[in-house]
Amino acid sequence: MKPLRLRLLLGIFVVVTALAWAGAKLWNSLDTLPGTPAAAPVVLAAVAVVLLAVAISLRGRLKAVRDRAPGAKGVDPLLAARALVLGQASALVSAVVSGIYAGFGIELLTLPDLDAHHGPAITAGFAVLAGAGVVAAALWLQHICKLPEDGEGGKGTMPSPR
Repeated sequence: MKPLRLRLLLGIFVVVTALAWAGAKLWNSLDTLPGTPAAAPVVLAAVAVVLLAVAISLRGRLKAVRDRAPGAKGVDPLLAARALVLGQASALVSAVVSGIYAGFGIELLTLPDLDAHHGPAITAGFAVLAGAGVVAAALWLQHICKLPEDGEGGKGTMPSPR
């Protein structure tokens, strides 16, 4: 599995922001924009907290195994793979959702009656910040789940049997 790069996630964010801004402009020209759900930043922040908790748990267990601490519980490879997939999927979805809220927030900030749209614009901004937190937690989890470098030249590969 290839690791996600911050550059890819930023590219997704920028493209989706541009598309969402154009869509919000079109929607606003045809009708009024819908409100921003207040639960959006809360849900994204909760996902970030879950990813952080998984990362901290795996980090501690992997460190104990590496240090050969007595009574250290090993990490099931399938569990680590599932955590990695959860983190990568969360990062991709968060980049898209944050881009949508960023484009929506930009359109709200450019409207002439900013006072009427101040609350939804702030909520959209918080959703973008919480989405950035999800991306950061997911990238850290990906870093923790990375296989150690192999001294024989392969990157993260299993040593050859002798």
